[in-house]
Amino acid sequence: MGRILAIDYGTKRTGIAITDEMQLIASGLTTVATNELLLFLKQYVATEKVELFLMGEPTQKDGSPSDVEEEIKPFLKQLSEAIPDIPVKRVDERFSSKRAFQTMIDSGLKKKQRRNKALIDEISATIILQDYLYNK
Repeated sequence: MGRILAIDYGTKRTGIAITDEMQLIASGLTTVATNELLLFLKQYVATEKVELFLMGEPTQKDGSPSDVEEEIKPFLKQLSEAIPDIPVKRVDERFSSKRAFQTMIDSGLKKKQRRNKALIDEISATIILQDYLYNK
């Protein structure tokens, strides 16, 4: 069984989370500059067995696609061409950033630490992955 890698795509930074090999536990992995994301994923799958990419699907409150979706579509095409053996599944990521910020508050992080947008992105990816594992 391979890992599931979740991607919280952003225009500047992208949060990454990963499961264990048994696909039971979701953990934040890192945050990557979005312009380096494809290279990071290629290097990661060269050393780790990944069976699925889980890509957040950002939507507005009314359910319509978010503006960043226009940037995600070309990336998904590049990803499927660069790593064709690993499927990509899209999942609703509504409110994941807000939930990530609340998680930071609940865990007792100080205000200065909560301003770390890279950490918010990584936690958002972890929340997306946890939700998927819980509902699969």
